[in-house]
This record gives sequence, C-alpha cells and structure tokens, in this order.
Amino acid sequence: MIEKTGLGPEQHKIIGTLSKGYRQRVGLAQAMIHNPKVLILDEPTSGLDPNQLVGIRELIRNLGKEKTVMLSTHIMQEVEAVCDRVIIINKGRIVADNSIGAMQHQGNKSVVSVEFDKSVSEKLLKTIPGVERVIITGQNTWLLEGKLDFDLRPAIFKFAVESGLAVLTLQKEEQSLEETFQKLTKEA
Repeated sequence: MIEKTGLGPEQHKIIGTLSKGYRQRVGLAQAMIHNPKVLILDEPTSGLDPNQLVGIRELIRNLGKEKTVMLSTHIMQEVEAVCDRVIIINKGRIVADNSIGAMQHQGNKSVVSVEFDKSVSEKLLKTIPGVERVIITGQNTWLLEGKLDFDLRPAIFKFAVESGLAVLTLQKEEQSLEETFQKLTKEA
C-alpha cells in the first residue's frame, strides 16, 4: 500500500506531521489495505494544494482501473478530472445518471464557437442551415446555436467556403458539468 499510494518517502514519519496530501494518501492506504472491491471516498481532495491535487487525482484514477471507486463531492471539476460516470442526487432523489460526455450534453442546444478572418453580419450568419441563434463574442467571433441533435460545423464550413471566408477557429462548445449540475438541481 505504501508503494501504491506513493507514501515511500514519508513512511517513517508520524501521521500527524504529514502534509494534508500525505494524510489523504494514508487514509486511502488504510481503506485499501483489506483489498475491498468498492472504495467510497468522501471529498478526498478537500483542502489540498494544486500539486497535491494532481497526485491524489492520479491515484484515484489508477485505483479506478482495479476497483469500483465511488466519489462523493460537490466539486464538479474533481468529478470531470477523475470520473467516468456521474450520478447527481438532489434532496435524496437521483436526478441524473450518465457518462461525463452525456452529462455535458444535458442542455437542449448545440453551440459552436467560430472565428472568421473577416467581419460577417448577424443576418448573413442566420442563413446557415440549422442556425437558430447568433451571439457575437468578439471581433469576427461568434457563438452559433442550433438544435442539439444537429452538428452545425459542416454547414458553417460550407458557408465560409461559399462566402470566401477563412475559418480561424471552429469548436463545438460543451456545457460544463457544473452548469449541468446547477440546471438539474434547480429544476428538480
């Protein structure tokens, strides 16, 4: 367990003298010593500095390759960093149960960020097939919104070619897990 949890350099120290990150590792080692099939971790990264976070996240991901690891946390960035599947519970009720990727598509719109080499009118952008809403985000940059099940990117690229525009960036935007969590727990 010392090797698995990276406690080697600190193995002869008294637990109370260890940093928070190493104390978290000791707790994980204690939980794993009997080789459980399931590990339940409650806020395992609470109070850690950025360097400690990296180490604990890596450890949790590695544990997840061998065991079922259940992570209880309110820190959605933590969930995105270490989890494959998410269950959101609100007031004792499961309001979502899905993969990280599916959770990020809980919104009801497809959103694409695009930057052209030249200025384009909002009216002209609305003629792109599938585009329902246009939002200017900067000089020659836009958010184009359409139906969730329709990928706007091919239509945007075709529009650019036909209009003599160069596409500088074209990226599908995803809703963050935090935004999904807020939406689902407010609605439920």
